[in-house]
Amino acid sequence: MADTTNTIDLNDVRNILEQVSDPEIPVLTITDLGIVREVRLDESGQLEVVITPTYSGCPAMNMIEVNIRAVLQEAGYDPVTITTVLSPAWTTDWMTENGKKKLKAYGIAPPEPGNVDKHALFQDDKKVECPRCSSRNTEMIAQFGSTACKSLYRCLDCLEPFDYFKCH
Repeated sequence: MADTTNTIDLNDVRNILEQVSDPEIPVLTITDLGIVREVRLDESGQLEVVITPTYSGCPAMNMIEVNIRAVLQEAGYDPVTITTVLSPAWTTDWMTENGKKKLKAYGIAPPEPGNVDKHALFQDDKKVECPRCSSRNTEMIAQFGSTACKSLYRCLDCLEPFDYFKCH
């Protein structure tokens, strides 16, 4: 149990936050996603966790806040302030490599580095690697998949549909 009356171990808090799963993709943690921007003490010495949603209006953020507060209170960190910061906007570059591997193992194509999804306006459909058979012979079926942060694709080799975690 953490003793917040004397000292707050920020590394301990960061480790605890690695237990908080994303409600929409439970195989990922909020630290895998890179939405935890900062863990700090505010001006009054109170614990503050700064988070950024994967996109503005993400419906999972309220549940993430509840889960952050619950896991930290369970560890004895109370009170805690959770601050949402929208700028700079979250980017898939903030995802951990381990998080990207977890996505692929879960059947969701991870974002590809340095490739913002503007292809719909400027070029042919992007060929995303199928998370099941690794083929790039794929096509986008819908710009939005099971959640707004994913597109729906189909592999033309194994014929399986899959989500692609869009780059931001």
